[in-house]
Amino acid sequence: MPIHSSPTGWVLETRNTAYAIGINEVGLLTHRYWGARLPFVDDYPEPFKSTNFASTDGFHHFVPEEYPGYAGTKYIDPCLKVTFADKVRDVVLVYEDFKVTASSSPTLDLRLKDSFYPLHVTLHYRIHEEYDLIERWVTLENLGDEPILVERVFSAKLTLPPGADYSLTHMYGSWSNEFQMQREPLTPGLKVIESRRLISSHRATPWFTIDRNASEENGEVWFGTLAWSGNHKITAEVTEFASTRISIGLNDWDFAWKLMPKQPFVTPAAISGYTQNGFGAASRIFHDYVRDEIIPHGKVLHKILYNSWEATLFSVDEASQSKLAEIAAQMGVELFVMDDGWFHGRNWDNAGLGDWWPDEIKFPNGLTRLTQNVNALGMDFGLWVEPEMVNPDSDLYRAHPDWVIHFPTRARTESRNQLILNMARTDVQEYILGVLDELLADHNIAFIKWDMNRGVSEPGWADAPGDQRELWVRYVQGVYHVWGTLRERHPNVIWQSCASGGGRADFGILQFADQIWTSDNTEATSRLRIQEGYSQFLPANTMEAWVTDWGKETVPLEFRFHVSMCGSLGVGGNLLEWDQADRESAANCISLYKDIRQVIQFGDQFRLISSQKNNFSAMQYLSKDKVEGVLFVFRTHIPERFNIPTIYLRGLEPDALYTVEGFDQPRSGKAWMEAGLTVELKNLQSKVLRISHT
Repeated sequence: MPIHSSPTGWVLETRNTAYAIGINEVGLLTHRYWGARLPFVDDYPEPFKSTNFASTDGFHHFVPEEYPGYAGTKYIDPCLKVTFADKVRDVVLVYEDFKVTASSSPTLDLRLKDSFYPLHVTLHYRIHEEYDLIERWVTLENLGDEPILVERVFSAKLTLPPGADYSLTHMYGSWSNEFQMQREPLTPGLKVIESRRLISSHRATPWFTIDRNASEENGEVWFGTLAWSGNHKITAEVTEFASTRISIGLNDWDFAWKLMPKQPFVTPAAISGYTQNGFGAASRIFHDYVRDEIIPHGKVLHKILYNSWEATLFSVDEASQSKLAEIAAQMGVELFVMDDGWFHGRNWDNAGLGDWWPDEIKFPNGLTRLTQNVNALGMDFGLWVEPEMVNPDSDLYRAHPDWVIHFPTRARTESRNQLILNMARTDVQEYILGVLDELLADHNIAFIKWDMNRGVSEPGWADAPGDQRELWVRYVQGVYHVWGTLRERHPNVIWQSCASGGGRADFGILQFADQIWTSDNTEATSRLRIQEGYSQFLPANTMEAWVTDWGKETVPLEFRFHVSMCGSLGVGGNLLEWDQADRESAANCISLYKDIRQVIQFGDQFRLISSQKNNFSAMQYLSKDKVEGVLFVFRTHIPERFNIPTIYLRGLEPDALYTVEGFDQPRSGKAWMEAGLTVELKNLQSKVLRISHT
């Protein structure tokens, strides 16, 4: 059993790491240890004592409380803040008892209660032993008769070993510029990373790492993410006494929850880990966990798709889509996806959203014949939808203007000519379930691209069952309910999460979706940087990557294909304008990808030379058995006299012989990793080299 209990507390052990908690001499639940697994349970430190410290601020800046509430002289960033019915605004938690549940993923529940009020707080710890991960979440229960107003409830506080000189890495960005890496020293004070847009957002990915002078392949890294697709907050706090703590959970900005008697509130899960082997190892841990434990279809090879958006925009009909499908099939595409413009009244982006049935003018025979045409070409059929949105010019809005998120006394701000349906409402959920269930039941649809194209405004809900500010959470729960129900009814459909690109890329949505649309930016040199950031916590098989016409004047088609082959390959260019040479080149690249995608989608990924830091970059994928691999090398714009860097492969068996395509002599894995290799490229050239165990 990887959970050990003793008079001094609990030790949670994974294959290589350990996390320890204890109760100190004044009854405070404190953090004891987080790092490498030690040989014996008694090796872990005792709980921090509160009486050893003297400060006008109280001892909480010294003592690493495991889950501090807002109370007393706790000036640190708290995990929990509530207001009780009598207007008392602090919470004093005391330990009550614990429970261990034995299973393949053992769970420790630590039950706390307020010292006076009928508020119970359970801290849950689930061990994913083989992945060196610990999953944490919190349950609040009101055992009294009057409501309790919850104003903040984080999923976890993570305490780092004592000392300074920590660095925080997080991802920021914007539309078409997602997943940009930022690494910065942690200094005294509070660093806040947050989303306030109703989705996890392009601007603040719910992921972090903390390190002390780590590199891609070496050094201590503490890392984590929040499995949530809405507003989130990560705070990194360094006290004046060099105590470093990370909190992660729901964003408390404009948030409140009316905790009713006998109606528990459960937070989303925070998933965190530790490694001594650098940022790359942290990424590979998350990659394996996502592929093995989260995404619905697991290790099912994702098909090469073609999406019709760039070719036809809103001008879709049976003839145009059938013509594109014929060309795509000749190139070796396996999945044809019709994008926006197919549904009732949809001729531009100012009408139709909400009316999810085939447009009678464009498709007088419905979608059945087009679907059959695509299937007859040997391809699956897929469809684009945006069910969370509604155009004011739609049958749905005219019938139910009250269904959108709004304040009754304020103008309804339109973005992209659309408003947001309130997915927290059960009637909205049932409507969307009804129209999409019928669409999927009536047609042979194998793939759905679910889009969400705007941030929230006027976040009101006049007839909310509790506090209006519960909208931020209930909306996401509503999205999950719809996705989950449709998945149960149509288990073979592959779902893709899109939110104007990578605005909803998180472990929460991946419980329902197998893929993420990474970015609306498909320009290949930009995508190299975006895809590197994405790879920090999400695996290649979840990363939909299209070859489009963006940048075709300067970037060769082969280069564009090679960039997209680093994930789940798709094509989105206007095939009607591709000449025969382009189509043949595309067919060759697609054929190559089919040969190597098993390694790319399910193998270990190594970022050899960073594209966010360099104009010459390299990425390697290696099968789990270390028998075959693929090396991608890219050169963008660098001076002609630039010295081509040496590429050092990773992950190979040191004493085994390997051949690398383009190099005549086989060498030991250690030689390829220590002596390296050089790949000569000119500007905007790329290569894909296969690695083989001899």
